[in-house]
Amino acid sequence: MPDTGAAPTADVAPTPAEVAGVQRRTVWVLSLGQVLGGLAFGATLSLGAVLAAELSGDESFSGLAAAAVTFGTALTAVPLAAIARRRGRRLSLTTGMAVALIGVALVIVAVGVRAFPLLLVGFLIIGSGQAANLQSRFAATDLATDASRGRDLSIVVWATTVGAVLGPNLTGPGEVVGAAVGMPPLTGAYLFTLVAQGLAIVLYLVAMRPDPLLLAQRVVATAPAGSRPIARADRPVAARYAIFAVAAAHGTMVSVMAMTPVHLTHLTHGASEAATLSIIGLTISLHIAGMYVLSPVFGILADRMGRVPTILVGQALLAAALLTASFGEASTTAVTVALILLGLGWSASTVAGSTLLTESSSEVLRTRRQGISDFTMSIVGGIGAIAAGAVLGSIGYGGLALVVMVLVAASVLLAPLGWRASARPTPEPANG
Repeated sequence: MPDTGAAPTADVAPTPAEVAGVQRRTVWVLSLGQVLGGLAFGATLSLGAVLAAELSGDESFSGLAAAAVTFGTALTAVPLAAIARRRGRRLSLTTGMAVALIGVALVIVAVGVRAFPLLLVGFLIIGSGQAANLQSRFAATDLATDASRGRDLSIVVWATTVGAVLGPNLTGPGEVVGAAVGMPPLTGAYLFTLVAQGLAIVLYLVAMRPDPLLLAQRVVATAPAGSRPIARADRPVAARYAIFAVAAAHGTMVSVMAMTPVHLTHLTHGASEAATLSIIGLTISLHIAGMYVLSPVFGILADRMGRVPTILVGQALLAAALLTASFGEASTTAVTVALILLGLGWSASTVAGSTLLTESSSEVLRTRRQGISDFTMSIVGGIGAIAAGAVLGSIGYGGLALVVMVLVAASVLLAPLGWRASARPTPEPANG
């Protein structure tokens, strides 16, 4: 039959052509959803630190907005994965984004009544939207085969680039629109968040049919033994290594990235505020580009060269970034180069690690482990961002980079364990 991506009949085993068609459409739907989700999230976080500082009256509290979002992401990752397991990706993704809309509304109200605790609660709830965005990359692998799993996941990760770049630039236009409709100062950009998030919800509800995870479960249940292209035997050791590698790369990236604006402020002491902000903005923008733009390259590399070897490529890039940051800490150019390498290392490790986790988990355990992975990486990132401030104050930016190298070393040392485990499949369990 033609490969149209149409929904297979419920009581008949789907053909490979039907599965492939649904998979292609799913990847495009998820990619568009990531553009909208990234746009909403970028617009939300671009003013988080400013609002936290203004409502608290203390600049030292400015980082609490991002920390609240991070911990909110961690708290909702596992519940959203459980919803996906029972009811499918469509309901899980739309639930996460709908809850985030409540958080956005609370942030706007908090600014209007100048309530700092309510502001933090709002950002905490917004974390559910980020948890949904993270889960999207796993949704891209539900119907994927070994030959395309890394590529499909990486395409969805890459789509985040558009929103991540455009979102922070909506602050100015948002203020104009917000003032016209009587919104509190500095909240106008959240109108774009509400619209983008709402469109993403509609997109998933309407276009993600059939649900990729529910269809994948049916493929596994109905396909004859020995002909299950998307079913996997369970490899728990490899899955644990994947979770560790993704979390360690995220902790490495967040710890250094979070302290870079502060360090650049010190490096540009004496320069005009506009010049300092320009340098910081350029560095962070190039860092974000490093995180997402080349993700399809790393996805293809993971499919062709292998998951663990690509993770090691990521670790090499992270190590290069940390050494550059440490020995070049007195140079804004070196710091910028370090941040680009940091983004590239994160991208390679996250794409390959997420792919390894998916294919190392049996169908009955996969979504649970994916939720645990997102929870772990968010917690490690949040703790890393908080601890990095203390480390920076004690031994400086260069010292921080060398301390974080411990995470890279651990990922490299444990790689043979993950490699061997991923090559030795064990029988798929009968239940979870």
